[in-house]
Amino acid sequence: MDLEKRPATDPRTRPAAPPAESAPAPPPAPLPDRPAARAEGCLVVAIRLPVRLLALVLVVPVRLLWDALVVVGRALRDTVLRPVGRALAWLGHTLVVVPLGALWRYVLAPVGRALGVATVFVGKCLFVWPWMGLWRYVAVPVAVGVGWLLRMLLVVPAVWLYAHVLTPVGHGLAWTARMLGAGAAGLGRGVLWVLRMLLVVPAVALCTWVLVPVGRALAWVARGVAAGVVWLLRGVVLVVGTLLRWIFVVPAVALWRWVLAPLGRGVAVVAREVGDALGHAWRVAGYVARAVRRFLGQLLRWIFVDPARWVYRTALTPIGHAVRDLVWRPAADAARAVGRSTRQAVAAARQSVRQARADVRRALFGAPKERVPVGEVPSARRGPGDVKRVL
Repeated sequence: MDLEKRPATDPRTRPAAPPAESAPAPPPAPLPDRPAARAEGCLVVAIRLPVRLLALVLVVPVRLLWDALVVVGRALRDTVLRPVGRALAWLGHTLVVVPLGALWRYVLAPVGRALGVATVFVGKCLFVWPWMGLWRYVAVPVAVGVGWLLRMLLVVPAVWLYAHVLTPVGHGLAWTARMLGAGAAGLGRGVLWVLRMLLVVPAVALCTWVLVPVGRALAWVARGVAAGVVWLLRGVVLVVGTLLRWIFVVPAVALWRWVLAPLGRGVAVVAREVGDALGHAWRVAGYVARAVRRFLGQLLRWIFVDPARWVYRTALTPIGHAVRDLVWRPAADAARAVGRSTRQAVAAARQSVRQARADVRRALFGAPKERVPVGEVPSARRGPGDVKRVL
């Protein structure tokens, strides 16, 4: 008895029957090798049906409860949480964001710009212009004079002293040092030859004819002793390994092969069947829950959604259109007109402030100088015969 669902055979893939009067069909080609199906004994088939029935009885109520909780949660989210969140968001935007934006745009930003302009002007008057005058008319001329004086008192005498005194003295000292170095090199070569003949040559002869033969003999003796010790250790290891194998390894292999492996295969078969049964029961419960959900959804649609849609289309939509055309649009037009008038008044006030600031600057510091292009004669100095020319 097999409870697995067999795939339906596609009629398009069935081999067509040969015609009655056609030539004999050629012999079928050999099929490729396919992996052998999983061998299932009578014990597996006998365990499968009770386990699947028990899993179906236990899983179906859990799946139905889970689907009901999911539907309730979605309905609660769509009908309560989302509208409440949108209302809170609109309320926060209206009560917090809009007033703060208006305060920033029409109060704090103009005051900040005015304070910034005043701060920059005061900073230039107190810090930039005095230090620029001090640098241009005091520090730069004094630094140029001090630099010329230092050059005449220090740099020119130092250059003459280096060129006419220090350079000849340095050349003489360098020639003397080269001569002394050549003599020291010859003396060093003689001392090295004497040391080689007295120390190096006898040491090489002693190493070649005495120490090397003695070392080779000692190495041969050590290799022989090491080979004997290795042979002895190999014998001991072979005996101990054989004893340990027959005492521990062979019984452990027999226990694994004839006891633990069959028991593990049986436990694996039971676990696999339980898992397959739970999966089959979960799928069946899903089909049942989907059918129940569709039935309840259609019932709720007939009871609530269709009447609400009809009320929205036939009553609320015309009322909303009337409110939009008679209340909201006139109110929005009036608000836009008020905003336009306010912006024009603010622009006129800003232009008046700019003009007053320019008049104050002109009264305090005078009119800015007129820039004359290169090659053009100023209007005050231009005579009747001068001709305006521009390079």
